Amino acid sequence: MSSELGDFLKARRRELSPPTAGLPADGRRRVPGLRREEVAVLASISPGHYTRLEQGRRRASEPVLDALARALRLSADERAYLFELSGKDAGRPLGRPGRQVRPQLRRLLDDLTHTPALVLGRCTDILPWNPPAAALFTDFALLSRDERNFVRLVFRDPAVRALYTDWPYMARACVAQLRMEAARDPHDPRLSALVAELSAQDPDFRTWWKDHRVAVRGAGTKDLRHPVIGELTLDWSALTDTADPDQQLIALTAAPGTPSHDGLRALRDLGAVTSGRTGPGVPGGGGEIAGASAQ
Repeated sequence: MSSELGDFLKARRRELSPPTAGLPADGRRRVPGLRREEVAVLASISPGHYTRLEQGRRRASEPVLDALARALRLSADERAYLFELSGKDAGRPLGRPGRQVRPQLRRLLDDLTHTPALVLGRCTDILPWNPPAAALFTDFALLSRDERNFVRLVFRDPAVRALYTDWPYMARACVAQLRMEAARDPHDPRLSALVAELSAQDPDFRTWWKDHRVAVRGAGTKDLRHPVIGELTLDWSALTDTADPDQQLIALTAAPGTPSHDGLRALRDLGAVTSGRTGPGVPGGGGEIAGASAQ
């Protein structure tokens, strides 16, 4: 992770101007952002110490990480990412299963009959889902196991992409969340393969991945344009399974009395229809296959 840490530090310092960082402006610069020496001054460490950190030749202590987070004006998510990168143990065992969903979590999903919900595993793999989620996004049951990946669908499936009224904003957030996940398990070969695939196939993904933006998947709002239901503004929440932190239940809701709440009721009815066709709003057994999808 030393290379990743260095890339992240360089990306963040290049975005800061001297006045923004509290330093005097000194005219035009050959390269944008702060110099290494300036970051070192702001963090109260020696220039050589900071240079070795960027070059991956030294590990940082927690006080130094705190100082760098303040010097680079990192957000809470970026600070957490910095600590994840610096605290990773290269000897951590790889290949955790991560696809087996606990029965308790599956029962909770099954009980959400009025609410689109699905479980995301490592690398944003889509594990079980309920019929409203299939009616909202796509018929997951007709996809292969490898195709059931949320980030891949967002970038590679035209119908899923068309659901989002502000696709660039949402897709960039997905990339930032995936990069945060990469810090937690940098040696996951499946994640590396996913990043390589999407970087080769999609220029937006490639650009945003190089930005080193990070975000925690917690909660937010999705503005959608469903081909059958119409406009929907849905609040989403990610509930982490403490027994398996690699899995999160994602549920989408709308405030009672709003058009979007009425739209979810129509979506529930749509999810009860069985169809063999694919595409958003056309369920085809997502609820029935939910158990098998996690195997």
